[in-house]
Amino acid sequence: MLYRLARGALFQLDAETAHELTLDSFRCFPRLATAPFAGRAVDDPVELLGLHFRNRVGLAAGLDKNGECLEAWARLGFGFVEIGTVTPRPQPGNPRPRMFRVPEHRALINRLGFNNKGVDHLVERVRESHYRGVLGINIGKNADTPIERAADDYVTCLRKVHAHASYVTVNISSPNTRNLRDLQDEARLEQLLGALALARDEIAQRQGRRAPMLVKIAPDIGEAQLDAIAVAARRHGVDGLIATNTTITRPGLDGHALASEAGGLSGAPLQPLADATLAGLRARVGDDFVLVGVGGIVEAAHAKAKRDAGADLVQIYSGFIYAGPGLIGACARALAGN
Repeated sequence: MLYRLARGALFQLDAETAHELTLDSFRCFPRLATAPFAGRAVDDPVELLGLHFRNRVGLAAGLDKNGECLEAWARLGFGFVEIGTVTPRPQPGNPRPRMFRVPEHRALINRLGFNNKGVDHLVERVRESHYRGVLGINIGKNADTPIERAADDYVTCLRKVHAHASYVTVNISSPNTRNLRDLQDEARLEQLLGALALARDEIAQRQGRRAPMLVKIAPDIGEAQLDAIAVAARRHGVDGLIATNTTITRPGLDGHALASEAGGLSGAPLQPLADATLAGLRARVGDDFVLVGVGGIVEAAHAKAKRDAGADLVQIYSGFIYAGPGLIGACARALAGN
């Protein structure tokens, strides 16, 4: 009930303004801002990737791009947190308006475009934080970096975040940076993952620790691309895959006034497509490979469906906007013991 009232007030604002206001509150007053919504965190520990997760429900990348609200996410009961996407240099992203709610479908459309304050700012925020849970850092390329040199940006970010991340996610699937999804094509994927594998080996030797590396993929890919991703991930020592990012399709939004807005669709309409991609990956990589399911979880049953489709862990974002912090515990309880 309390979150419904808060959501009603926030939904009077445009989507991005409400997003920024919420993050500012969480950043400046993490205890005060979260106190009305912070229930008892679900303890359902699981060991994956050599890491200890408090429970299987994480915050997806994109909500806290700059790592500024880590204490708040911990207080709300997430089992792990992923921040970013971060790029080597700060960038403003795409022009506003670039974020749209579709409330009747419990969905969002965004074309933010990796707006962030740069990797150095994110690393400083992590250093200053008292957060001690599992932390994923999601990395990408700057919009003005040619696709042929994308690996340079990813390696730059990897070098800067490796010591501070529990795991690192390579985002090659946002639809809002021009040509980024081309990195999912077989030849470019091989080149990128090869460069990252070499860099990680060198970093690990120097730091005495090898952070797990995951790759986040799109839901809008065919069987041949899924085959290539599964093979390349194994070949280059990738530790897990995250399925999925947002979709450029508009399932269930035929005729809707916002259906023609450019950007990625998230929320409830994405769930069947994301779950099918997840199940396709599980069939290809076998049982001993970590998969993270994200996309369309707006109620606890959707988290359970992700687990049934092959996810070891799940992440939420749009569902958090619509259902509120109560969704975290509900999903964690639905997955407890499974």
